[in-house]
Amino acid sequence: MAEALRFFRAYEFWIYTLLALGALIYIRKFILAWDELRAAAFGLERESAQSRLNQAASMLVLLLSMGLGVFLMVTFVAPSVPGAFPLNTPTLDLLATATTTLPAITPGQSETVGMTATPPTVEPAGGEGCVPGQVMLASPEDGAEVTGVITLTGTADLQNFGFYKYEVQRPDEPVWLTIQAGRNTVVD
Repeated sequence: MAEALRFFRAYEFWIYTLLALGALIYIRKFILAWDELRAAAFGLERESAQSRLNQAASMLVLLLSMGLGVFLMVTFVAPSVPGAFPLNTPTLDLLATATTTLPAITPGQSETVGMTATPPTVEPAGGEGCVPGQVMLASPEDGAEVTGVITLTGTADLQNFGFYKYEVQRPDEPVWLTIQAGRNTVVD
């Protein structure tokens, strides 16, 4: 379901364009059949024109209902389906900072020889990805179920600090939703 909604959202303009083009073609057929029906003098001509008029009218109704269906799906159904339109927010590893060490260059040595990248020096404590006193969430505790309005308490105070963000995830869903972010360091 989510894949179909993503398809309709991505190609909404082109779907409407094709439906409008089809509608223009069948409006023309409807007008021609209407004129032919009004000008028909014999029963067989009348039946043939009536058949073409009915076919054009039914196709116009079908195209209109398809356009209305796409509009309703993209406008009302898709926003209510979790995971249909995930926000592509990159999750940065705040502890990983690549540094480049440049060696002293002696005369006659190439400038690119001896360049190495050193790995990050800060190690996460306890495997949780948080450094006590620098990056941690004090309240609510990890794995706690929360409802209603809650207060988040924590610290985000690192050297070369970039930003922090709070994300939540419903159980059994792969999509994380960002609820707040900031660029200033925060202590408790």
